[in-house]
Amino acid sequence: MIKRTINRLFIYKNALNHFKKLGFVKVFSDNLADAVGVTPSQVRKDFSAFAISGNRRGGYRVNDLLENINKILGKNKVEEVIVVGSGNIGRALIRYNEGFMKENIKIVAAFDTDSSKADRDNAIPILPFEEMADFIREKGIKVGIIAVPDGAAQHVFEVMANAGIKGVMNFAPIMLKGTPTAVISNVNLALELENIIYYVNAGESAAYL
Repeated sequence: MIKRTINRLFIYKNALNHFKKLGFVKVFSDNLADAVGVTPSQVRKDFSAFAISGNRRGGYRVNDLLENINKILGKNKVEEVIVVGSGNIGRALIRYNEGFMKENIKIVAAFDTDSSKADRDNAIPILPFEEMADFIREKGIKVGIIAVPDGAAQHVFEVMANAGIKGVMNFAPIMLKGTPTAVISNVNLALELENIIYYVNAGESAAYL
């Protein structure tokens, strides 16, 4: 239950940022409900779970609401992140760092087992994998992204976790064996695309039934 609420808080935050860009000073639960696709009562219930209250007539002040949500989500400080793997996905993530920075997420380094890919002078340095554990400990890094082939992913995760990483986003097409101290989010792009293709084709088939 709490996980679903937290997920909705992220969606509310994005909707509020959009409202703010449009010049909204205040919003009502109905506005957020329409933007997010839930009921107004669900919006109020989610906010009350974190002692966020509004006014039935005055609604919620956008800036105050964003400040409260960012504080709950830990978005009031920059979270430094590392990437392991400088292939297509890894480099795409590195190039998108400016986009991540808008959400107070900063990729500070990438690591690769192929020493020929090392580039210490890059804006986001690409370093040898052997240096990763010390880097994590010295910088106090808590979150890492794995973008390596499936055969190397479990080893990379174990080195990360042993060095102090607490959360991992895994782009390798394999389910990692986690630890009690590290949270894993497995992102299988091919599987997600297959799901979309299936439902598209299933919908077309149903149209002819």
